[in-house]
Amino acid sequence: MDAVRAIVAQEFPDREVASVTPTTRGNQKETAIVRFTDGATVVVQHTDDSDALDTESVLAQRIRAETSVPVPRQLAQGTLDARAYVVVEHTDGADLHERFTGFAVARQQTLAATFGRYLAEVHEVCSFDAFGDVVWDSETADFRVTGLDNWASWFRVYALAGVDTLPAAFDDFRERLRDVFVHAAIPESPASCLYPWDFRPGNALVQDGTVTALIDWGDPLAGAPGLSVAKAEHLVCDWYVKSSEPFRTAFRRGYETVRPYPAVDAAYRLAAIVHSAVDSRGDVTRPGFPERTGVDAVSFHRARLAAVLSE
Repeated sequence: MDAVRAIVAQEFPDREVASVTPTTRGNQKETAIVRFTDGATVVVQHTDDSDALDTESVLAQRIRAETSVPVPRQLAQGTLDARAYVVVEHTDGADLHERFTGFAVARQQTLAATFGRYLAEVHEVCSFDAFGDVVWDSETADFRVTGLDNWASWFRVYALAGVDTLPAAFDDFRERLRDVFVHAAIPESPASCLYPWDFRPGNALVQDGTVTALIDWGDPLAGAPGLSVAKAEHLVCDWYVKSSEPFRTAFRRGYETVRPYPAVDAAYRLAAIVHSAVDSRGDVTRPGFPERTGVDAVSFHRARLAAVLSE
């Protein structure tokens, strides 16, 4: 709270703060909503990892400038007491994760199509020459990828690392998953584009049934578009509903308004499930809303794995 007030004082010395409300958004960042006495509101994010923040903020503003994806406008960026920060506009809207299941089916499918179109737009403007971590290089004023030139090699390392994070409740799947990832016919040199691995309703705001902002572009990866599509489909189309195929159709329809739909191998779908089943702390994630927990959460992930493995 004191750090946020200091940042605001540095950037807006003539404005008086009415309130500072911390939020749980962001992985490595601390985030707070700041309301001024004149009624205006901004969002402040700060971290001791300036390189990661630079990458995320430049990427977000590029997506804002070059696509129709609603990304909040950046108002300020700097450092204070060895911590990097950005200040962005505050966007009205509710957490789509909490609202998605409350919409009529037609609206849900429209939202799925919207996510498909947004992902396709991102793929169109963010392409790379390798696979792995995307970082902003201030010296060249461009993004670079720290990873591998061979997609099959990078994907297998990525997918198998996900299997290693699965808890004991998934032990009976472990060898079958490894077998798929080791032996799948993965292309070596597909196109490389942005893989926003956390592209989901939980990072979207919605108002009157329309997406008003997509946030959290941190820790970006470069990968084949099929993996990116598989992960987004899982988090948008499988996460909240029982009959996901109509939502997959809507997602694909939205994507194809911008570019051809990529090949989505079963290995990509399995990797998407594996990398969605456990969070960064090693805890099983909670799909749906109201969120499934405990045995119900594990059962959801197991059912999705079993369904794809049976294909």
